[in-house]
Amino acid sequence: MAKKGTYIGTSGWSYKHWKDIFYPPELKPVEYLAFYAQSYKTTEINTSFYHLPKPGTVENWVHKVPKRFWFCPKLSRYITHIKRLLDPAEPLERYFSIFDPVKKSLGPVLIQLPPSLVFEPERLYVFFDLLKTVYRDYEFALEARHDSWLQEDAFKLLEKYNIAWVIADSGGRWPFAERITAKHIYIRFHGPNGHYDTAYNHKTMTAYAAKIKQWHDDKHAVWAFFNNDGHGYALKNATELKSLLQV
Repeated sequence: MAKKGTYIGTSGWSYKHWKDIFYPPELKPVEYLAFYAQSYKTTEINTSFYHLPKPGTVENWVHKVPKRFWFCPKLSRYITHIKRLLDPAEPLERYFSIFDPVKKSLGPVLIQLPPSLVFEPERLYVFFDLLKTVYRDYEFALEARHDSWLQEDAFKLLEKYNIAWVIADSGGRWPFAERITAKHIYIRFHGPNGHYDTAYNHKTMTAYAAKIKQWHDDKHAVWAFFNNDGHGYALKNATELKSLLQV
């Protein structure tokens, strides 16, 4: 389901080193999500990349947050890194069987590719066709990590399938292009040095706020996630960007 607005959060919420920085010392880890949802209205689900959560776990997450809180799950690495997008029908069916019951609480599904996966259109057609037909009720965002994706043919293919190109700010560690390929826009902030342990400065956040405001004015939904979790910098930058945009 297409959503309108600007959604800002962090790449996951269950970080032990955020205790005392963000989470009160007396708070139990099982209470982190509900506490997080008091300040932010979206988060990425990282665990679904490494292993499929149990259906009851996902439904429990949804019950802990307000109605208008959105989860953006990361696609299983079995599909992206092991199968490398080939023969995707069965693993996609298995993956979405977990998330179908909570579909109304989901933002775009993140497809993070391995750095070794080059742009090969013939590898993508079956995978993209399944997303567009069987999983047409979902939105998708693709984060490529090989420079071969920085070409017009790749962007046009994403546009054809209404898949957002992930704008990945990583200080040059991963391919970067401010290219819009869908009505929804997806930004990931990996840290200005690409190693998750440094904060973005105010100048950078102000510049992104101006861009996001323009994209919103152009009727795009914008999703922005901070992955620089070290020392709680993701929280600091997410809060700053929310404040600049008044969302």
